[in-house]
Amino acid sequence: MTTTPLHLSQVVLEIEQHVARGGWDQPARLYALVETAGLVRHEPALAERLGIPATVAPGELTPIEQEALPADRPLGELLAGIAWPPKVLGCALVVERLMLPPDVEAELADRDPADLIRKVANHPRRQEVRIAVGVLRDGSRQTTIRLRSHDSDDMVLTGPELVPNLAEALAMTLED
Repeated sequence: MTTTPLHLSQVVLEIEQHVARGGWDQPARLYALVETAGLVRHEPALAERLGIPATVAPGELTPIEQEALPADRPLGELLAGIAWPPKVLGCALVVERLMLPPDVEAELADRDPADLIRKVANHPRRQEVRIAVGVLRDGSRQTTIRLRSHDSDDMVLTGPELVPNLAEALAMTLED
């Protein structure tokens, strides 16, 4: 069983809620996760501009949104080309996707990729979702999933292993 530090859980949920305020049909968004106390110490002007108090709880994380990801390249390819400096303790990614129930995914497993995209897009049991995944260098992970059909902060699913392949791809960006 994977445990998730409270601060990672909080920051991933806050990132998802921040993105949710902008509505649906948004591009993927990438965030560096830095230690808030370190940010206050090393970048006091930035911390002040962000409204971060001078005293913060140990282990607290601050998300820093990165430049927009190119929409014309596959996400896996983009993530494979990212490397973070040591001061970045973790990272988070928010994407919107179509998901199918596991029993339906199993039926479609051997399809041609182009055929699969068409089948998923037209499947009556598909769900439009917003996924926010955060990972830390220590291996901690947290994921939130918001269904478009249940678009409410109190209906967001959370857990460390909800989208393990995406979490693993994101974790690889933190490897030295």
